[in-house]
Amino acid sequence: MNPDLERLHPYPFEKLGALFAGLPVADKPHIALSIGEPQHPSPDFVQQVLRDNTALLAKYPATAGLPELRAAIAGWLTRRFKLSGVDADRQVLPVNGTREALFAFAQALLDRDQQPLVLMPNPFYQIYEGAAFLGGGEPVYLPCTAASGLQPDFDAVDEAVWKRTRLLFICSPGNPTGAVLSTAQLKALIQLADKFDFVIASDECYSEIYRDKAPPGLLQACAELGRHDYRRCVVFHSLSKRSNLPGLRSGFVAGDADILASFLRYRTYHGCAMPVHHQLASIAAWNDEAHVAANRALYNEKFKAVLDILGEPLKVSAPDAGFYLWPKTPVDDETFARRLKAEENVTVLPGRYLSRTVDGRNPGKNRVRMALVAELDQCIEGAQRIRALIERL
Repeated sequence: MNPDLERLHPYPFEKLGALFAGLPVADKPHIALSIGEPQHPSPDFVQQVLRDNTALLAKYPATAGLPELRAAIAGWLTRRFKLSGVDADRQVLPVNGTREALFAFAQALLDRDQQPLVLMPNPFYQIYEGAAFLGGGEPVYLPCTAASGLQPDFDAVDEAVWKRTRLLFICSPGNPTGAVLSTAQLKALIQLADKFDFVIASDECYSEIYRDKAPPGLLQACAELGRHDYRRCVVFHSLSKRSNLPGLRSGFVAGDADILASFLRYRTYHGCAMPVHHQLASIAAWNDEAHVAANRALYNEKFKAVLDILGEPLKVSAPDAGFYLWPKTPVDDETFARRLKAEENVTVLPGRYLSRTVDGRNPGKNRVRMALVAELDQCIEGAQRIRALIERL
């Protein structure tokens, strides 16, 4: 077996299952705030497209996707991020959800003989780390603390590290923090990529779930710099959160055409083409914004209701974007999660499970991630139960 498989950490939910093993369970309905799986209904019109096109199951899909899908994605990117244009044939590649694409991308990009470094935020989406390991890279964890605005302090990265960097993962809006990188920060990263010759992979899957202001994207920063070839930059987007379609497994990668050409070659062998009826449903989703606005309004309603209950006792406020709360806990995060499960039958994810300890410090320790994905009444009840536990601590 590939020895790099032994470097993979257990997934956070495996750790959560072990933490809860043998716990007594409160006699109350379970409320899950631990998993970021959207629970709002999928759009009816997307479901109808799927039903109308099941006969296309008889067709092999092309890895590059339908031209109409690439055009719909290019159009959405252009509208959303105020771009002068996107080459649908060369700068867009449909994928089966961004989790699969993020994982594969590092393996296609990295040359393990160069002993490349792969930089990523800490806490982070665990796929970044696994992708680095399986691609022969060495992860470098950049702490996201309150002092750095819950995004990495890129100015604190040593030049010797930048010189060995081949890939930088960024996540904006962040998972789990909800913090957003500014256009100025993105432009500074592009300049670093030019100076030290590395690629920026920007995970922007939460970009459409925001409070007041739409977050900027990496390609938008490129365009403002006049870099319409998006050199060294790729972005990852998905319909999972934006359109409540996690089971459709539909997303895309866009940006540097030369990088995408090589990634397409890799994916052709990988055997990961999106089914044709999923592509047609995706076209419908990318071309509609009304359902996205309605979805965003539902999340904002939940944030307001939950923070009316928990804002003061947890001293937490709404993040700029995303659907997570990332509060500090009054006791250590594992103890808090265990007691909450045992006494209130509410599950949250300890922050340390999303982070790594570096130099004796874990930026997720004594925080928890709460995913406000359940229906409004469940989120309110969950918040009330959490407050009840806090008052007993």
